Amino acid sequence: MNQKLVIGIVALVIIAGGIGIYSSNNSKSELMEKEAMIQKEKEAMMAKEESEMVKPEGVMVKEEDGAMMTKAGSYEAYSPEKIALAAAKGNVVLNFYATWCPLCRTLKADINANLANIPSNLTILTVDYDNSTDLKKKYGVTYQHTMVQVDKDGNLIKKWSGSLTLAAFVAEVK
Repeated sequence: MNQKLVIGIVALVIIAGGIGIYSSNNSKSELMEKEAMIQKEKEAMMAKEESEMVKPEGVMVKEEDGAMMTKAGSYEAYSPEKIALAAAKGNVVLNFYATWCPLCRTLKADINANLANIPSNLTILTVDYDNSTDLKKKYGVTYQHTMVQVDKDGNLIKKWSGSLTLAAFVAEVK
C-alpha cells in the first residue's frame, strides 16, 4: 500500500514539474514576443520622430558636383558622414536622445519651436541613445540627454548635459 502511495506522489511531482517547465517555456516565449513588439514600436516611434523633425529652409544644399550636403544651422538625424560635411560649415553637436526621456523631449520641443534661432554655424545631430552603443562608447556617454561637440574628424571637443532649451544648448557650444 505504501509503495502505491509513493508511486502516486512521484507521478504527481513529475506531472507538476512538467507543467511548471511547460509554463516557464511558454512565459519565456511570450516575454520574447513582447520584447520584440516593444522594440518594433520603439523603432517606429523613432522613425516617426525623425520624420517629424522640422528643418529650416535650405538644410540640404546641392553642391556643384551634384552631391547633397548638410547645411550648418540645422537640426537633423545623425549619420556618420554628416559630421565632416557639417563641420566644414561650423560647429557640430551630437544630441544623444531617447524617446522615453522627458528631458530629451523637453529640449527637442524647444529646438523645434525655435528652429530659426539655431545659429547658422551650428549643426545639431540627434543620435538614438538606445541603439548607438559604439558612439556612446567612443564618447563615454553613460546616460541619455548628453551633448557631445565634435570636430570635423569626430573628435570630442566638449561633452555636457542639462540643456533644456535651445538658448542653454547654444550657450554651451565652444
